[in-house]
Amino acid sequence: MNSDDEELWAAVAEPSRRRLLDVLLAHGEATPTTLAAELPFTRQAVAKHLAVLHRAGLVEARRDGREVRYTVHPERLDAAVRAMANVASRWDVRLQGIKRVAESAHREAQRNAQDDGD
Repeated sequence: MNSDDEELWAAVAEPSRRRLLDVLLAHGEATPTTLAAELPFTRQAVAKHLAVLHRAGLVEARRDGREVRYTVHPERLDAAVRAMANVASRWDVRLQGIKRVAESAHREAQRNAQDDGD
């Protein structure tokens, strides 16, 4: 995993940032002040979360006079979803393997218990 991926994972790992992304997606474009009005944290906290999301490439910033307006960067968000799906599928394969080993061990233990009881 490269540093861009690590930054992306760190950005979306925080529930507050995921909630912020949801609100921003609903708005299409918004300022930190607008977003803070709909979230249970301060404008300063929103600005810090937006900075993390911006560094990870998940949002774009556009200066409009004295304000900065943010939008979700859909291509990067799509890439994040694909990366998460890839990791999930690898874990599914691993977990199926663990399940097979556990079931085999359980069957073996049952056979041994039956053999000991005979």
